[in-house]
Amino acid sequence: MESKYNFRAIEAKWQQQWADQQVDRTPEIDARPKFYALSMFPYPSGNLHMGHVRNYTLTDVLARVRRRQGYRVLHPMGWDAFGLPAENAAIDRGVPPAQWTHQNIAQMRLELKVLGLSYDWEREVATCAPDYYRWTQWLFLQFLDAGLAYRKASKVNWDPIDQTVLANEQVDSEGRSWRSGAKVEKKLLTQWFLRITDYAEELLQSLDSLPNWPDRVKAMQRNWIGKSIGAYLEFPVVGSTEKIAVFTTRPDTVFGVSYVVLAPEHPLVKTLTTPEQLAAVEDFQQSVAAQTEEMRTAEDQPKRGLATGAQVINPFTGELVPIWVADYVLYEYGTGAVMGVPAHDERDHKFARQYELPIREVITGSPDIQESAWTNTGILINSGAFDGLFSPEAKTAIIAQATEQGYGKGQIQYKLRDWLISRQRYWGCPIPVIHCPSCGIVPVPASALPVVLPEDVKLTGRGGSPLATLASWVDVPCPRCGEAAKRETDTMDTFIDSSWYYLRYPDARNDQAIFDPALTNDWAPVDQYIGGVEHAILHLLYSRFFTKVLRDRGLLKFDEPFQRLLTQGMVQGLTYRNPITNQCIPSTLVNPDDPRDPKTGEVLKVGYETMSKSKYNGVAPAQVIENYGADTARMFVLFKAPPEKELEWATTDVEGQFRFLNRIWRLVYERSQLQASGNVPEKDVKTLSRAINIAIKEITEDLDAAEFQCNTAIAELMKLTNALTDFSDPSHGVFQSGLRILVQLLAPFAPHLAEELWSNLQPETGSIHTQQWPTFDAAALVVDTFTLVIQVNGKVRANLQTALDTPQAELERLALGLEAVQRHIEGKTLRKTIMVPQKLVNFVVN
Repeated sequence: MESKYNFRAIEAKWQQQWADQQVDRTPEIDARPKFYALSMFPYPSGNLHMGHVRNYTLTDVLARVRRRQGYRVLHPMGWDAFGLPAENAAIDRGVPPAQWTHQNIAQMRLELKVLGLSYDWEREVATCAPDYYRWTQWLFLQFLDAGLAYRKASKVNWDPIDQTVLANEQVDSEGRSWRSGAKVEKKLLTQWFLRITDYAEELLQSLDSLPNWPDRVKAMQRNWIGKSIGAYLEFPVVGSTEKIAVFTTRPDTVFGVSYVVLAPEHPLVKTLTTPEQLAAVEDFQQSVAAQTEEMRTAEDQPKRGLATGAQVINPFTGELVPIWVADYVLYEYGTGAVMGVPAHDERDHKFARQYELPIREVITGSPDIQESAWTNTGILINSGAFDGLFSPEAKTAIIAQATEQGYGKGQIQYKLRDWLISRQRYWGCPIPVIHCPSCGIVPVPASALPVVLPEDVKLTGRGGSPLATLASWVDVPCPRCGEAAKRETDTMDTFIDSSWYYLRYPDARNDQAIFDPALTNDWAPVDQYIGGVEHAILHLLYSRFFTKVLRDRGLLKFDEPFQRLLTQGMVQGLTYRNPITNQCIPSTLVNPDDPRDPKTGEVLKVGYETMSKSKYNGVAPAQVIENYGADTARMFVLFKAPPEKELEWATTDVEGQFRFLNRIWRLVYERSQLQASGNVPEKDVKTLSRAINIAIKEITEDLDAAEFQCNTAIAELMKLTNALTDFSDPSHGVFQSGLRILVQLLAPFAPHLAEELWSNLQPETGSIHTQQWPTFDAAALVVDTFTLVIQVNGKVRANLQTALDTPQAELERLALGLEAVQRHIEGKTLRKTIMVPQKLVNFVVN
C-alpha cells in the first residue's frame, strides 16, 4: 500500500476491474427482494454538469447500499436523445443530428464511467435509436386503437423561433417557450393529441396513493389538473335557437347574473353580434389576438370588453341579460363563456364597475356590495324560492331544478387539456400513420415498424417539417387499399419518449416486443426515482398517464410508475451581475475582494444562482475530477447540502472533502504500521465500540429515509474517523474491526478509495461492493451508568444518574446545577468538594 493517496491511479484501476468483472450487472430474477433505482435520464448535450453529478451520485449511493443489504438491484442509464437542440446544432454546424447526438452520448457515457457510477451498461437505451423508437411508434398505435389518439384542427401554441407547436405545459407563466424563450403565438393547425383528460380524475385521485412523493410535486399536479365541481347551465339566446353554455362553481349566485361573456374566439361571437356592433367587435377580436393568455388573465391587468348587442334569457329569472365579449375569458377553458355575477366575483365586479353594469347582491355578507364583491358563502337573498338557503344547500337545489327543467346539470370540469404531441421538426420519432385520400388515416402495420427517420433531409429550421420536402419518404402506397398516399410528416413530442423509457430497462434488448410483461412487472414500478422538480408537470404527469393506459391495455399490473420520488435541489454557483444592465460578468474578470464591472466600474451584485454557461458561474465536473478525483467530487455533492435543498458551490468545501479522504487513507496506512501500545482501558474499548455501532445505525437510517440524507451520513463517517484516530492501540481487535467498518460504510460514497483500502485490509474477501452491509449491535449502544449520591455538608440532597465515563469536572458541574442542590448552597461559599468515584460527591459550604 502506497503512503500517498494517488486517486488517479486508484480510480482508473478499479473502474477497469469493475467493468471486466461485470460487478454492476443486473442479476436474474430470484427470491431476493427487488430494488429499482433510477435517475431521470439526461439529454446528451455533450458534457456533464454538476447537476448531473449530484443527481446520478445520489441514486448510485442508494443502489450500492441496497445491493449489499441483500436486494437484487436494477440501476440503468440511457439517453433522452431526440429533440430540438440536436436539430438546431445540426443546422448551425452542418453536422447530421444523429452524428452530433451519438458523439455527445459517447462523451457523456465516458464521463459517467469516470464518476464510478454502478450502472448496468448492458441495458443502455437511446430514444433516437430505431430499436427504441420502433416501440414508441407501437405505443402510439396502441393509443390510436384505444381511441386515445386523435387529430383535429385547433388553435395551438406556436414557437416562432423553433418553428413548432408546443403543449400548454411547455409554455411558461409569461407566455414564452420553455426551450427557446420566444413569445408564443397562436396558430390554427391540424394536430395530433392524446386524450389525457380521459384519465384526469384517476390522475388526481391516485396522487393520494403516493405518500413518498414530495407534497410540492403533488400540489403542482393537482393544480395543473385543476378539478372544479359545479354546474353546466344553458342561457337561451333571444331571437335565436342558440344557447350559451357556461360552467360555474357557484350556481348559488345564478340569480345575480347581470351579463354573459363570450371569449373573443368563441364561434358564436360572429353569429350573435348585431350588425351595428359587428365592426367594433371584429376590431376588438383582432386586438385581443395579439395578447398572450397570461396578459389576458393577469390580475393586475384591466379587463377589456364590448357589448355584442345580443341578449340571453336567464332561465331562473326570465330576465334578459346582455351578451358581452371580453378579453379575460379564454375559449380553451370550460365552455368559452362565463356568467357575470359582479356582486360575488372580484373579476366580474371590476368589469361591471368599469362598464356600469348592474351589481345585484344574492348572497348576504358584504357591507357595501357596490364597493367590493362578497365571494364567500352565505345565505341566499333575492333568489326567489331559494331565499334563506345556505350556499351549499342552494347549490344542490339549483342544480336539481336546472336538471329537472332541462337547462342545466351538475358537472365536474378540469383545467387539464388533452396533450398536443405533434411537432413540425425533423429530429423526433415519426408518427406512424399514412394519409390516404380514400381510407383516411391509416395506421402503419406493426410489422412494418419502425418507420425509420430518413437521413438525407435538408434542415433549415424554417417552414414546417423538413420531412415534408422528402418525396421519396413521404409518398407511399396506402397499406389498406394500395392507392397513392402520404406519410404523416409531423414527429412526436419528445416527452412521449421519456414517458415510458423506465419500462424498457428491465428488458432492454427485446427485439420481439416492447418488453416481456413478466420482466417489467417484476422490476417495476421504480422504487426510487430522482430528478429535477422542473419535471413535476411535464414528464412526471405524462409518465403516470402512460402507466395507466398500458395497465388498461393489459401490459402492466401496477398503477403508478414511481413509488418514491426525490426532487434534488439545483447546484448553484457564485454569480456576478452588473446592477444596471443585469448582465453577468465572468468570474475570471472580477476581483472577489472588490467585485466591480471591469468595463464600467460598477459595484457588482454578488449571489448564488443556478449554474449555467450564460451566467459564467459553472464548474466543469471534469476539472474537479482532474484536480481532486471522482470520489472527492461525489463526496462534495453529497455532503454540502441535504439532497432536496439547493447546493452552493465552494472550492474550499471540495478541498475539505479531499482532505477528509486523504485522512482516511493515512489512517489505514499509518495505523497498519504501528505497534500495540499496551493494555487499553475497558472504558476506551467500550467507547470506540459504541462509536462504531452508532455510525452503522445512523448511516443506515440516513440512507433508508424518504429523502435519504447523505450529508448527515458523511458527518457520521467523520465522527467515526475521529473516534478511530483517538484510539490508543491500533492493534486492538475493536480498532481493527472499526477500521473495516469505516471502509465498508465509506464505500457507497467514495467507491474507488474504499475498494483500494479494502483490497489491502481484506484481500481474500473480494470486492467491497459485494460485502454484506454492516449491522449494528444494539447492546453496544447502551451506555454504562451509575447513580451519584449528592450531599451538601454530609446530608443527601439529590441523586444523579450518569455515564460511567463522565469526567469528574463534568460530574461536579452537573451536580451543582441541580435545583435541589442550589437551594442548599445559595448565598453560601463553597469551601471544598469531596468526590468518591462512582459513588458520591459532597459539597462543603458555610
